[in-house]
Amino acid sequence: MSGLQPHPIALTIAGSDSGGGAGIQADLKSFSALGVYGASVITAITAQNTRTVAAVEPVSPAMIAAQIDAVFGDLDVRAVKIGMVGGVDAITVVAGRLAALLADNPVPVVLDPVMVAKSGDALLPDEAVSALREQLIPLATVLTPNLPEAARLLDLAPAATPEEMRQQGEALRALGAANVLMKGGHATEDSCTDLLIGPEPLVLTAPRQQTPNTHGTGCSLSSAIAAGLAQGMTVAQAVTRAHGWLQAAIARADELSVGLGHGPLHHFHALWGQA
Repeated sequence: MSGLQPHPIALTIAGSDSGGGAGIQADLKSFSALGVYGASVITAITAQNTRTVAAVEPVSPAMIAAQIDAVFGDLDVRAVKIGMVGGVDAITVVAGRLAALLADNPVPVVLDPVMVAKSGDALLPDEAVSALREQLIPLATVLTPNLPEAARLLDLAPAATPEEMRQQGEALRALGAANVLMKGGHATEDSCTDLLIGPEPLVLTAPRQQTPNTHGTGCSLSSAIAAGLAQGMTVAQAVTRAHGWLQAAIARADELSVGLGHGPLHHFHALWGQA
């Protein structure tokens, strides 16, 4: 066994989705699909399926801190993904613990500013938006907002053109993120364009796929980016691979037939074979 190289470890800090399509569950599936060992810190428990978020119960800040300390106290974490963090207290403890733990041993952080579930249910209260903006964005190696999330963070209308997407991405970088991936899935064109704003700018375009089964898309993309960073990829390399992997996961999503609403992606499309 001594000659084997250990798989890199990535940590997700996010909420639990009882339906398995988004949140912690989607993050761990994404890590595993791309060859990375996943650890987790749960910030909230949701009673959720493909149609609705029926209830949300936050985990105490003390328990969030204890989970973070336990993981970093034993595991060699190579990248961190942050998703749903809940309220101000949870954001404060996550930001504080990560800032302290990463001060001497920095690792990449991917921040997905989760605010609304695919069902339309709110996942981040208004008073927590400024805390996320001020405390978590400065820690981000990559910030991955969709167009409504970017607009809410900046108190602007959603970007309607590629130039407005670029401008909002630059404005978010000015808040402290090293890179911003502006996701164009909420636009209305026949193709979806994502813009990576940062030292290695990218434009990634894919045809818009006609399927209702896109639950967990943002969680899965940000986790796939974190997996690449844990494996030593550059930001541009990690984003490019994650983008291609996600498109394939969406293309195969209908094979799963999970639930009656917005079903999940097929995270293991490359492993399970055709249905």
